[in-house]
Amino acid sequence: MSSLHTQLNWRYATKKFDPTRSVPAEKVERIVEAVRLTASSSGLQPYQLLVVTNPALREAIKPHAWNQAQITDCSHLLVFAAWDNYTTERINTMFDLVNEERGFSNEGWEAYRQKLLNAYPPRDAETNYQHAARQAYIGLGTALIAAAEEEVDSTPMEGFDPAKVDEILKLRERGLRSVILLPLGYRASEGDWLVNLKKVRTPRSQFVIELK
Repeated sequence: MSSLHTQLNWRYATKKFDPTRSVPAEKVERIVEAVRLTASSSGLQPYQLLVVTNPALREAIKPHAWNQAQITDCSHLLVFAAWDNYTTERINTMFDLVNEERGFSNEGWEAYRQKLLNAYPPRDAETNYQHAARQAYIGLGTALIAAAEEEVDSTPMEGFDPAKVDEILKLRERGLRSVILLPLGYRASEGDWLVNLKKVRTPRSQFVIELK
């Protein structure tokens, strides 16, 4: 078994964090950087990552996340928030950044810019948000793997009221909508019923379909 597979077998959706333990800043930064470097459709990165350590904000979120203790007991709460819409400005900003960083442009790249500008902004905002939210899930997957590599526990959480989280974190003012939460921290030494249970996944023979 590879070291990556070992770490993925080690990780689980932590139900009880040790509130006395903090994840070192350098580990959090490596997890965040992994998300920043991950893939997204057309390289647009249509979401942002909020790192919430403010206790008051987390206490405010908790009642709107089924009072799950991970929200307040974790070390850092990551919030993946997608663009509420694709706009001409947002698309141009990313394409211009690529041109600036690479130091050149080309006809094919600019034609692709126009293709997206013609396709995305005319669509309704909800369709665009849903597309952007799927890109945020790619970032979530990367964060889960990166956290496991750092031996940092994590729990992806969809059980929350997005509208309330948006309000508490003032996301709508930023043109964002919350997608999913990811607490980071360290599992408690006791009190988590799931910690010592065998990891169970669908057998490969049933999970993978090979078309030769």
